[in-house]
Amino acid sequence: MRKEESRATALKQQVRQLVCEQRRLLPRLGTRKLYFRLRSTFTHLGLKLGRDKLFAWMKEFGLLIGPKKRYVQTTFSRHHLRKYPNPVKGLPLTHPEQVWASDITYVKTRQGTCYVNLVTDAFSRRIVGYTAAADMEAVSMGRALVMALSAKQTAAGTIHHSDRGLQYCSRLYVGLAIERGLRMSMTQSSDPYENALAERMNCTLKEEFGLGGTLENLGQVKLLLAQAVELYNNHRPHLALNMKTPQQVHQEKIPACLNKPGYC
Repeated sequence: MRKEESRATALKQQVRQLVCEQRRLLPRLGTRKLYFRLRSTFTHLGLKLGRDKLFAWMKEFGLLIGPKKRYVQTTFSRHHLRKYPNPVKGLPLTHPEQVWASDITYVKTRQGTCYVNLVTDAFSRRIVGYTAAADMEAVSMGRALVMALSAKQTAAGTIHHSDRGLQYCSRLYVGLAIERGLRMSMTQSSDPYENALAERMNCTLKEEFGLGGTLENLGQVKLLLAQAVELYNNHRPHLALNMKTPQQVHQEKIPACLNKPGYC
């Protein structure tokens, strides 16, 4: 009996060590994604461990991830600038660079509030553009769009979807988008589900990659944001992508777009 207990204890410690190694890379990775990343390692080591048992052990270890608080809304939509309709609602997503979703969130630092703008490909969930600044001016937030446009691979008539915030409706931001062939799309109400993907991306970076705490300064925000995007795009498995990473899906589907005229 003692041998069996000792073997079970050793197995748990081995699994805990593997989990902690994954958490060092992705500190708030959920148990389902952890199991997917570790499944081949378990098999290689001859560990017979199902997902339900891993959940139970994670609870025993005190390593389950709890929910975080909701964040403050940064959108100011009561302005006189032109607001665009929402052609994205009900649109089937079939390929990368079909729809980009964008949203602005705040990050607290000891030197004041900073703002982050993300541009995310709605099909692959890949973050294609990002920026952090000490203000929410259109020129500052527009740097994320410039990054996305500079990396655009297809001639697709991409739709840029966002809320009706002042920055997204500004002449500078809209002019940059339309000049490069993007079609503007905006939410029609304050319903968060109209821009759910972009808002969820902000929450993910805050909850899983350390941007939700109080950082030192803008420099640290920029550094942590770049690291978070790299980890999210290239290492974090995504439930909606059948546990592939956004980068994997993007790389798989972009060649089809390039090789099929009219597809993108």
